[in-house]
Amino acid sequence: MKILVTGGAGFIGSNFIYQQLAYHNDEIVCLDLLTYAGNLSTLDKAAKDNRFKFIKGDIADREFIYGLFAVEKPDIVVNFAAESHVDRSIKMPEIFLQTNIIGTSVLMDACRKYGIKRYHQVSTDEVYGDLPLDRPDLFFTENTPVHASSPYSASKASADLLVQAYYRTYGLPVTISRCSNNYGPYHFPEKLIPLMIINALNDKKLPVYGKGANVRDWLYVEDHCKAIDLIIRKGRSGEIYNIGGHNEKTNLQVVKIILRELNKPESLIDFVTDRPGHDRRYAIDPAKIHMQLGWLPETNFESGIKKTIKWYLENKTWWEEIINGAYKDYYQRMYEKR
Repeated sequence: MKILVTGGAGFIGSNFIYQQLAYHNDEIVCLDLLTYAGNLSTLDKAAKDNRFKFIKGDIADREFIYGLFAVEKPDIVVNFAAESHVDRSIKMPEIFLQTNIIGTSVLMDACRKYGIKRYHQVSTDEVYGDLPLDRPDLFFTENTPVHASSPYSASKASADLLVQAYYRTYGLPVTISRCSNNYGPYHFPEKLIPLMIINALNDKKLPVYGKGANVRDWLYVEDHCKAIDLIIRKGRSGEIYNIGGHNEKTNLQVVKIILRELNKPESLIDFVTDRPGHDRRYAIDPAKIHMQLGWLPETNFESGIKKTIKWYLENKTWWEEIINGAYKDYYQRMYEKR
């Protein structure tokens, strides 16, 4: 088969590509616009595989997308392409609407026009809103009503509804997955875990919103990619699958674990003004994907964070080039100036 992976130069998309190349013999076409969070150097190892092809482009550009589908003729589309940073969505919501909603509709129209076996939408548990901190017995299920809190989560919820509408109206073979917070290799440095690791390594202050009491369910990225692989190959068309890690931690707990692993003092923690509309707790019940597809998370947080910290220690060049902005010139150096 040929799989089109959109947003494949980003964090989860790149990990998915490496997993696919390792465990399957399919062709992979990676489409990415290489905006601020897309880093082509992340795919250096994949580029050496003759089953892999990279194409730069915008999922919201209808003419371009139709041309791509006409030439490449993908069997499966996995859409990771999205603006995903909540803070950025609060400042610039229109960018999120364009990519996350319009881009999704263009991709699905192309899928209808050219025929695909499966369109898979990678979504987030943030579409459900949040859960109270004093009710640890409550979890998000696939039947939990959508109740978005930020422009980012609203744009993802809108895209999910559009995917469901295309299934019902046009019979497009679709699936949706909603995951909890991912962490692991190639995570962009503005996100919580890599930011804390990098700041701690540089003995800089670690900014923590409010009192750090917000709870997240952490999912190691390789476990997430295995779940998506199962869904696109064995999942039922029209279904939503929640993917959770069963690794709930407060933000403050996460930061303290990182400091302990790096042998850095807790005095580096700097409590800052909380984010507007900050969700209190996310927690996913992954019972459906376990019962239907046999998936369970394999990595607990304690081992996953050790592997993640080790990766950042061993790949300083990767994140240092992002911090100093050199990664933005990578595409021009590798492709446009050839």
